[in-house]
Amino acid sequence: MAAPSEPAQHEYVSIAPLLKKLSAPAPQSNKVDAEEIALAFSRTFENRLNGTQLASLLTLLHSTKKDRHPDVIAKCAQSMRDAANQVDRQYLRQVIGKRKRSLGAYRGGLCDIVGTGGDSHATFNISTTSSIIASPILMMAKHGNRAQTSMSGSADVLNAIVPRPPKIEALTAENLPKIYEETNYTFLYAPNFHPGMKYAATVRRELGLRTIFNLMGPLANPVESEIEARVVGVAYQELGPVFAEALQFSGATKALVVCGQEDLDEISCAGKTNCWLLREKLNPKYREKKGDEDDDTSDDEAPPKYLSEVETFVLEPADFGLPAHPLSEVGGGKLPRQNATVLMSILRNELGPDHPILHFVLMNVAALLVVSGVCEADTCESGQVITERGPAGGRWKEGVKKARWCIESGRALQELEKFIELTNQL
Repeated sequence: MAAPSEPAQHEYVSIAPLLKKLSAPAPQSNKVDAEEIALAFSRTFENRLNGTQLASLLTLLHSTKKDRHPDVIAKCAQSMRDAANQVDRQYLRQVIGKRKRSLGAYRGGLCDIVGTGGDSHATFNISTTSSIIASPILMMAKHGNRAQTSMSGSADVLNAIVPRPPKIEALTAENLPKIYEETNYTFLYAPNFHPGMKYAATVRRELGLRTIFNLMGPLANPVESEIEARVVGVAYQELGPVFAEALQFSGATKALVVCGQEDLDEISCAGKTNCWLLREKLNPKYREKKGDEDDDTSDDEAPPKYLSEVETFVLEPADFGLPAHPLSEVGGGKLPRQNATVLMSILRNELGPDHPILHFVLMNVAALLVVSGVCEADTCESGQVITERGPAGGRWKEGVKKARWCIESGRALQELEKFIELTNQL
């Protein structure tokens, strides 16, 4: 009787040649291109790269600063999206199109507001709160996870809502389009969409370095193809132009990269914020497809309709018509439950109109509304349009007015409640 065969061992792919090139002194190390690095990362998401080589790759990218190259960040984020659980793009586009949420220069596409984290300021959950407040006007696809560099990440604060939180673990690539049939707001919990990230979890935790994974997250939204506008906060000034260029590599055309001058990955309520705006423009090489045109060119191969150019400028609270507040007045709680309580107080319009945290949130919501193009509308539900323009020609005060309306009308709370109800039915 034959002995039972041994179970096949997991097959790992060696990236030793890549590691050798990365570890070589210049100029040999400069011969490594972004595609080669991204291919190595794609092996990670397939569980085909062992932990030792992954740790070496992350460390070498960090030491050579190649993890700060825009094309490397963009290509690695693309490999992460390609490995994600895929959303039915055609179905999603149909649902978004039926919702007809266009206003001003906003075409009704999905929007996101996110930060890289790691700024060490431990402020309140600004981007998560802002994403909910913007949802009565914009179709939001907030991409997030549990805390990586703070006490309370976006998923943590949502899970701490009482008496009933949304069931974020139930929202998957398969059922996401259907949720948009009934609400403008969704939270895309990263582990549900990026299962391959679990193969890097132990190495990331034990390595103890901030790696390129921290930079890929804001560019790895699983519905990237349908994102029309976004605000991305970065934790260091040097990352501003890097991220603006990485977004251009990724095909983004409406985006605002921000970094408070305190090295804060939000628009600062305490002083000035450095900004890099991707301003949308029509692509002269684009041509509309005829309805019955026989064209073998795929959407990915065809010239995009829009391109972008980067404009650099500075924002401060006065541009929003708001006073400055020191960061000591807008700190987040140590526990997600504390931040969830503040979040719900904002949505219920229980904070005073001049509360520092409210002002902090309003500025960041306003920025997303300006970038999306809704502030260019000549009329709006929130009353007469404030046409005054500030830095980069933005109607920042109009953005604040719209953000206040989202809260005071109760519409932001309603969108969150719909999301809670729908996810608990899944």
